[in-house]
Amino acid sequence: MKLAIYQGAGIPKDVTANLTLLARMSVAAAKQQVNLLIFPELFLTGYNIGDAVKELAEPFNGRSLQFAASLARESKLALLFGYVERDGKTLYNSAALIDADGNLAANYRKAHLFGAEEQRLFMTGRERVLHTIAGVRVGVLICYDVEFPEAVRALALQGAELIAVPTALMFPYTQIPLVLIPTRALENQVFVAYANRIGVEGNLKYCGLSTIAAPDGTVLAQAGADETLLVADLDPAAIAETRSIFSYLDDRRPELY
Repeated sequence: MKLAIYQGAGIPKDVTANLTLLARMSVAAAKQQVNLLIFPELFLTGYNIGDAVKELAEPFNGRSLQFAASLARESKLALLFGYVERDGKTLYNSAALIDADGNLAANYRKAHLFGAEEQRLFMTGRERVLHTIAGVRVGVLICYDVEFPEAVRALALQGAELIAVPTALMFPYTQIPLVLIPTRALENQVFVAYANRIGVEGNLKYCGLSTIAAPDGTVLAQAGADETLLVADLDPAAIAETRSIFSYLDDRRPELY
């Protein structure tokens, strides 16, 4: 699989502009034969926009997602991006996974909401998401979710080979991409892709550092603080090779914990 992360700022509260950016990055990624392109958390709306999320929310099959599906189909690549989902009267911090045929393949709702503002605006998700893209089993988490080892381990035990994580990580939490993401990859022998924002949004300054880590914890690619299309080749054979050395999954003692 060829994987790409778009690290950028987007335009807060401007879904049309962000869809235009999504389209531009899809074309750029397609030129590099990318199979899966990941965008940051709440990419379509902006992350730190307060009650504006209520006006910008839409259902999983809404107009913006249908437009993104047409982009995926035209570009022949899968897309994963964050958006505000409305289900009835309930809002979720969600990520939509669209396959290369333009199908709305999966919808993940963030399970671990970070801070009082997220907890005020959104309901927690309750389901895991796993879907096969280009022959690779992809599990989806959002930002804070990946900081809980149980969340990644549960997906790994279900057969995930890649954990894809749209995020909106702000300063001072740089240790997450620098330390925790490679650790999550190694302790589960899976690929982890962490797609972050950059720039300033209200009182938040995002730290970039989008990261793609290999099953042995090696950092395959890492961005700085600028707008970037980060690309890496993922070889699923590396998972079995790493698990022959680090047998954490086989040696677990779940009856003790």
